Amino acid sequence: MVDIHTSQVFPRRPQIFVLSRLQSLFIATIAAIVLALGPARAADRDNVTAFLQVTGFDVAIDSISLSASSAPLMLGLEEDVFGLEWTLMSEQIFDRDLMHARAIDILEATLDDDVLAHAAAFYASELGQRLVEVENASHLADEDEKAAKGEMILEELQDDADARIALFERMDTAIDPQGFGMKAVTEIQVRFILSAAYAGVIELRVDEQGLRAMLTENAEEFAQDREVAGLRNAAYTYRDFTLAELTEYTEALEDPTMMRLYELMNAVHFEVMSNRFEALAIAMGQVQPQQDL
Repeated sequence: MVDIHTSQVFPRRPQIFVLSRLQSLFIATIAAIVLALGPARAADRDNVTAFLQVTGFDVAIDSISLSASSAPLMLGLEEDVFGLEWTLMSEQIFDRDLMHARAIDILEATLDDDVLAHAAAFYASELGQRLVEVENASHLADEDEKAAKGEMILEELQDDADARIALFERMDTAIDPQGFGMKAVTEIQVRFILSAAYAGVIELRVDEQGLRAMLTENAEEFAQDREVAGLRNAAYTYRDFTLAELTEYTEALEDPTMMRLYELMNAVHFEVMSNRFEALAIAMGQVQPQQDL
């Protein structure tokens, strides 16, 4: 699956809280996609599992666990505040089998065979498999290393620099034309921080409305920085592909069927992220005394 955005900022959701706005957003998105896809037959579980492997979406789900390390910092806590318990706790919360199962459950009910076959045909091709290989590696690569090497690659690009950057921007638009990603990240941050407050990990000095406003302002303030970081990431990930290959990939992503697939995949990814981060907040509350935010 396409690797353009900088990093997996946040992950999934627990059982004791009222229905969150993110969950409402997710349900609305899924419902809209299902209606758009029409009455086509849903894919079976084995096909969905194979599809995740062929497209590399399974690795994208795995990479959610990498964002766990940022959780204490998001709450204004020291990285090592939970000591040795942190590793065990985060491994249990971000269990890969659990996250895969949740993603497959949703896709089994919402992904129809026609859309699955369309995407699988591209990603199973020679170009598609090469793309999956580098995107999987990029998902799990060190973010600082990607940024440094990506910046160097952008500086070294000569004749086709503008053309490659234009393709990266088209790819980014194709996989998230409505800007769902950043809105979802803000919602996940809100739910995680509120969940941590409910669990007694922190005390909030603002209400939900104030928190949401602060996070939205922060997201807007750093929008340009994220765009630059995304270009660096894309330059690093797709450094060995020709302009013609990137053009073919971009056009494949801009196909309406592929765009509907990515809309669904984005919704699933952020649902999994939201669920796991709210579960993490509960677990943090069981091992950490209350602190101010």
